[in-house]
Amino acid sequence: MTPKAYVLTELQASLPFSDVPWQRINATLLQQPGLINKTWLSGVGNQSVGGFYAFDSIEHATRFCTDYFPQEARALGVAQTTRIFDTHGTEDASRDMNSVHFGGSLANAPGAFVYTEVWLNASPFSEAIPWRAMNPILKQQPGLLAKTWLSGLHTGTPGGLYAFDTIEHASAFALEYFPTEAAGLNAAFHTRVFNGAVVAAASKAMRSPFYA
Repeated sequence: MTPKAYVLTELQASLPFSDVPWQRINATLLQQPGLINKTWLSGVGNQSVGGFYAFDSIEHATRFCTDYFPQEARALGVAQTTRIFDTHGTEDASRDMNSVHFGGSLANAPGAFVYTEVWLNASPFSEAIPWRAMNPILKQQPGLLAKTWLSGLHTGTPGGLYAFDTIEHASAFALEYFPTEAAGLNAAFHTRVFNGAVVAAASKAMRSPFYA
């Protein structure tokens, strides 16, 4: 099923992923309306816990962020972050970057993920972002396996979820290359690096396309 929306979550907690009760949480998540799949996220350096979710509609993604997820964060006693992204206009750009959310495939499971978001309103995405010029440069970044382009719902903020072969390559991308891309757009930005190895089993149980 082709996703119509994505949700990114992150809990303000430091918890080794081995201590996360993901089996219990997964069982509840699989009952959420419209959820296609989830990739678990575990922060490098701070061990934050989060996820990247694909939904069949913006309505279901929004309901997840306003209804279910705040209850989960409240039960764990921690503050939370949620963001919703509209896939409209980003499919061609994502397919060109081997996005697993649009039929791409990986020879090996990712060792790390990078999430980025740039603080500017680039709407509509297909007209405001020169992805045809940017993608060839991104494809040259060491260790990059795939990228799913993101466009913030209501904000138009552009970004991406990147899969890398190693944490070292992911960190180098976030620290060295991506700041130059944001500078070229003359905008502030947000980056996060996540460990892909520790979340493999939990993500596979949630039908994550990164671990198919």
